Amino acid sequence: MHRIGAHLSIAGGHINAIQRTLDIGGNAVQIFCASPRGWNFAKIDDATADEFKKEAKTQDVSPVYFHASYLINLADGSRIANLSKQLLTHELRIASKMGVRGSIVHLGSYKDNGKNHKQLCDNIADVLEKMPKDVEFIIENAGNRKVGQTIEEIAEIIDELKDKRLKVCLDTCHLHAAGYDLRTAKSYNDFLTVFDKTIGLERLSLWHINDSKDPFGSLRDRHENIGMGEVGTEAFKNILNHPKTKKVPCILEVPGFKGEGPDKKNIEIFKSFIS
Repeated sequence: MHRIGAHLSIAGGHINAIQRTLDIGGNAVQIFCASPRGWNFAKIDDATADEFKKEAKTQDVSPVYFHASYLINLADGSRIANLSKQLLTHELRIASKMGVRGSIVHLGSYKDNGKNHKQLCDNIADVLEKMPKDVEFIIENAGNRKVGQTIEEIAEIIDELKDKRLKVCLDTCHLHAAGYDLRTAKSYNDFLTVFDKTIGLERLSLWHINDSKDPFGSLRDRHENIGMGEVGTEAFKNILNHPKTKKVPCILEVPGFKGEGPDKKNIEIFKSFIS
């Protein structure tokens, strides 16, 4: 069975995202632990966490992912890095209680364009040391000039830290922007070969499924509804039907046809590519 869902609102409580998933025809979901626009440390008691975990299991909504705050920057050496580590550790502890698979993280950007690989890895290592053993730290690839723009850069981090909890989220819009071609059977297979060789397909936790408003290699990250952009339907067909990736969960982060976020129509279009 394909696991397909979307990033959905937690308005009214995290548990409401489960019903919202069912309403759009999904069976997996991504949510924020707390508002991503500030340094907000969610307060979720054990009873609330248990209720969420039970409801997700009852409704067969799995996996569930957190998306970390947009403010996080683990490539920074200042106060921001310390706040980032505290927030991520807190969030991943909640993930463990709620039955959430892990948190998807934008690693950030180096200060003043100066690359400090050791500082970045040390910051990630601090989080890995303090987070629970049963959740994933999921690095999302970047579509612009930030950490994780290339598969090779993500591989360097994983090779340095050698932790099984380090996983990867591949965003189709970001890959398209960064010059990774998924649009033909050959180019997709070539990409998987490179990814498997440099990182390993066992590290691929999920896909972020987004079309793109911008041309290939643009280094611009602007999501579009499925089939309405430059990524192209063949890329989505490849992801859903290739034997090496058809079982990898897919989470849509599209603007929605009414501009209100991921919707049933986008899910239906994406599912129609399953052969």
